[in-house]
Amino acid sequence: MRYGYARVSTIDQNAATQEEALTNAGCDMIRVEKKSGTSREGRSELETLLAFLREGDVLVVTRIDRLARSIADLQTIIAEVKAKGAQLQCTEQPVDTGTAAGKAFLDMLGVFAEFETNLRKERQMEGIAAAKERGVYKGRRPSIDRDQIHAMNAEGISPTEIARRLGIGRTSVYRCLGKVAG
Repeated sequence: MRYGYARVSTIDQNAATQEEALTNAGCDMIRVEKKSGTSREGRSELETLLAFLREGDVLVVTRIDRLARSIADLQTIIAEVKAKGAQLQCTEQPVDTGTAAGKAFLDMLGVFAEFETNLRKERQMEGIAAAKERGVYKGRRPSIDRDQIHAMNAEGISPTEIARRLGIGRTSVYRCLGKVAG
């Protein structure tokens, strides 16, 4: 069997191009998900495909960064594929874990995918720092009305009841009131 895996990071992205390429590559089954590739966590479609793989099967992706953006995750996935006697192939990159050159190229692509992710994080942090310096970035707006909590507490309402009425955690109420949760 040839299993295709397509992934996009955000809800507004579309995996149709990847699905078409995987269909053209002869995939018998294609699984698609909208999750970040920076971690394997929560990627149920990938886990399903890895569970389905049997000896002689091929896992097909369009590019390595669709599979993983961390060299550690990539190596773990490749080890799982190999342990099952299956192979990994890419439609847009010369990766085929059935050949020595394909394996070497795979490792290089994995390093570059992780590098790209790290650069993006650095740029994001630099942008946030610059926005903070200009006074533009103030962080997330508070989701808890501290005055309301204090007013309700002054009325004699218990922290547990305040939390229930406001739909927040009891620990948040205690924290706001400067008391230790117990």
